[in-house]
Amino acid sequence: MEEIERKLKELQELRKQARMGGGERRIETQHGKGKYTARERIIHLVDEGSFEEFDMFVAQRESDFGLGDQEFLADGVVTGHATIRGRQVAVFSQDFTVFGGSLGEMFAKKICKIMDYAVKVGMPIIGLNDSGGARIQEGVLSLAGYADVFLRNVTASGVVPQISAILGPCAGGAVYSPAITDFTMMVSNTSYMFVTGPKVVKTVTHEDVTTEQLGGAEIHASKSGVAHFITESEDEIFDLIKKLITFIPQNNVEEPPLVSCDDPIDRLEDDLNYIIPGDPNQPYDMKSVIEAVVDHNDFLEVRRRWAPNIICGFARFKGRSTGIIANQPSHLAGVLDNKASRKAAMFIRFCDAFNIPIVTFVDVPGFMPGTIQEYEGIILNGAKLLYAYAEATVPKITIITRKAYGGAYDVMGSKHLRGDLNYAWPMAEIAVMGPRGAVEVLYGHEAKKMTAEEKEKFFNQKEKEYRDKFANPYDAAKLGFIDDVIEPRNSRFRIIRGLESLAGKRELNLPRKHGCIPL
Repeated sequence: MEEIERKLKELQELRKQARMGGGERRIETQHGKGKYTARERIIHLVDEGSFEEFDMFVAQRESDFGLGDQEFLADGVVTGHATIRGRQVAVFSQDFTVFGGSLGEMFAKKICKIMDYAVKVGMPIIGLNDSGGARIQEGVLSLAGYADVFLRNVTASGVVPQISAILGPCAGGAVYSPAITDFTMMVSNTSYMFVTGPKVVKTVTHEDVTTEQLGGAEIHASKSGVAHFITESEDEIFDLIKKLITFIPQNNVEEPPLVSCDDPIDRLEDDLNYIIPGDPNQPYDMKSVIEAVVDHNDFLEVRRRWAPNIICGFARFKGRSTGIIANQPSHLAGVLDNKASRKAAMFIRFCDAFNIPIVTFVDVPGFMPGTIQEYEGIILNGAKLLYAYAEATVPKITIITRKAYGGAYDVMGSKHLRGDLNYAWPMAEIAVMGPRGAVEVLYGHEAKKMTAEEKEKFFNQKEKEYRDKFANPYDAAKLGFIDDVIEPRNSRFRIIRGLESLAGKRELNLPRKHGCIPL
């Protein structure tokens, strides 16, 4: 009996030791930075009492360079599975209080183990990152550990959703794991990511740059596009993860979540009938259109600060989770440029991988012209968007609200790229280019000998003729490229009816190892 009591006490002491991470002093330092510890983060994220920890007693095996003088159970990362709003998830949380959250051999093995478990049972993987990088004392074992994690990120891609929250430093090789995952979140003034730090940048390129300027949350949300979401606090990130999880399935063989909805499907939005300005060059806010038609006006935008000329995000129609892509006329007229093309293509491929229907709202004047766009690869990046729409086999519904010009008409979920239901509002213009540009090309030579006044009158007349013939949805509708011209206020009803009819859609691409998307 005494031996049993001793064994039980030993277990309790070891668990207590493991839960203390790097010790009270380092925990206080972590709190002093306004940051939670690894285990506190898990507690705030998952349902109360649901976390089941793996490998609490794992410790590093290396003893060189002073590692043998101190041993921390769990080895700097907490792993296990839990539930979020009743749905199973796998979690790993890096512990900055233990060796600065640095990754070593056993640290990596723990992450790989929980990722393998998640793939085997089909649950999302959530990584809470707060690490100083590779554990230098472990040499190549640390580098091998990173590669082992990267491999699992790749093999899990498109099989289970992967979410990365950056809650502190993430530098060097550590950045590539979040980069492969589906969604990356950062905290303002706390998180940062970069391949090489400010000191290396100074040495190599002679640039003076701060940590925040080089890889802070705002930079990655607005300039690089690495961060899909940024928040003001860790608590906000946990709330955001909880909300995001409600839109996505557990894995690639499940259907997206369907929740009860009391928002009437035949709710009419009269304001939509008049939201398009009389002047075709005047902007309006496409988010107002989206919020008007989705359930309870609830829209979760992804990458809001990067490439704002296109909108991507999640919403529901009659409780059915749906991905939304939309041009934004209030920013750069909704034109497609390099960033917008990549942003939409990546989002489409996520939705397609996880069986989430796609609804597209189109108001696009074309692709962005200019040397900068061409030199940065608008041909390749535009092809990414085209490829993503064409490859996607999930239900696809497209509504052209106003402009759909040139090649941009083709790539924005058109019937020609296997769009299932393609609608247009009565004010939609579907043409090779805008009326003024078209008549200048068609009649420019004829107008050369005219006076400025004659030329303007002539072009106005020809522009009206062109607009009457092409700048409307009916020419495309006559050819079956538009399934119906619908009243704007009735868009919600038509989308929901369309999604219901497409619920049983079965479309497969030809057998292949994988396609060769133009990267």
